[in-house]
Amino acid sequence: MDLPGEIPLFPLGTVLFPGGPLPLRIFETRYIDLVRSCMRDGSGFGVVLLREGAEAGTPAVTFDVGTYARIVDFSQQPDGLLGIRATGERRFRVLERRRARDGLNLAAVEWLAEERPEPLPAEFAELAPAIDAILTQAGEPYTSLERRLDDAVWISGRLAEILPVPTVHKQHCLELDDPVERLRYLRPMFEIGYK
Repeated sequence: MDLPGEIPLFPLGTVLFPGGPLPLRIFETRYIDLVRSCMRDGSGFGVVLLREGAEAGTPAVTFDVGTYARIVDFSQQPDGLLGIRATGERRFRVLERRRARDGLNLAAVEWLAEERPEPLPAEFAELAPAIDAILTQAGEPYTSLERRLDDAVWISGRLAEILPVPTVHKQHCLELDDPVERLRYLRPMFEIGYK
């Protein structure tokens, strides 16, 4: 995959992980134009967590580490809005930011090392069937997601997505380079339910 040096940013109140699904409803003109451009060029956009501000309207302040997303499907929603489904691909770090004339946030980025599949350690073996069952029960957008239940990278990403913890913890997980360290960071948060 040829990675661009500058990408459009989509500030959101959620954290996207590589391999994770992202359903969105698009209504702002700048983002409709972005989707059109992505569909035409086969390009993607960067998803970054909001630090301050809102998803729509006013300029937002975001965290520096985010995930590049690519659109895999789109549809018109019953309310007339554009619905898209994107998938997280690769993490990046924002180096510089600027705003286009239409208000779209753009960033020069450095691409973080791509995480290679890593065997799930025995200490976390119970997570694989638990996450499989939770994602099956959750339905869309997880129904069509390829399952890699023996991969610590995949398991740690899905666990961080589905745990009901503050987004700053999810962001911290995204910024960690080691999937086992990510699982160990999350352990106190999911073991609470077992006690």
